[in-house]
Amino acid sequence: MVYPGEDGYWVAECPSLPGCISQGTSREEAVRNMHEAMEGYIAALLNV
Repeated sequence: MVYPGEDGYWVAECPSLPGCISQGTSREEAVRNMHEAMEGYIAALLNV
């Protein structure tokens, strides 16, 4: 889910990964950042 935030940035959330949220100055950047955030989230889960 990607949507415009209140501060002018774009916000990206992954509902399947609770609390996994990222943002960017453009929609495309928010999606790229979200992919990195998802990778980090999953890596953290695997290291538990």
